[in-house]
Amino acid sequence: GGLQIGGGITPATAGSWMKAGASHVIVTSYAFSDGTINYDRLAELTRAAGGKDRVVLDLSCRRRPGEASSDGKYYVVTDRWQTFTDIPVDENTLRSLSEYCAEFLVHGVEAEGRRCGILEDLVEFLGVHCPIPVTYAGGARGMGDLERVNELGGGRVDLTIGTALDCFGGDVKYDGVVAWHKVNNSS
Repeated sequence: GGLQIGGGITPATAGSWMKAGASHVIVTSYAFSDGTINYDRLAELTRAAGGKDRVVLDLSCRRRPGEASSDGKYYVVTDRWQTFTDIPVDENTLRSLSEYCAEFLVHGVEAEGRRCGILEDLVEFLGVHCPIPVTYAGGARGMGDLERVNELGGGRVDLTIGTALDCFGGDVKYDGVVAWHKVNNSS
């Protein structure tokens, strides 16, 4: 638990956020350069944050245009989701990157902010293949998506709800999400 902060996180800023009380830094673009993973930068940032247990790695991903939605691979995208990398979101990538972070935040870019439903194939894949905790973001439109992610992800995938929340102009009651979480995550 605690405050996780992201946006412009670099080795120069990670330590100061930790000292200010953040539990984790969320790293996105700093870990990627020239269409691939920059493991040196990722390792440097992990050290600056105080270790992998303080890092959440944001993997925004989408399918390449023209690939069949049912069998198309997802690839990490950068630069405001416009630039495809050569990094597939697959079991090997998740295993390799899990050495540098405590958790993944995976954005299903095709559905992000659209309230069009979650990318079920991606959620199911994450539930089976992700070796560390993972939160999926993208397309949530109602309370039923909490149950669907829980089911598809085998109880191993969390869900972020954004624009569908009432506090952002949507129909999903924030208080209802909190109540669902308390019931479904009680010890």
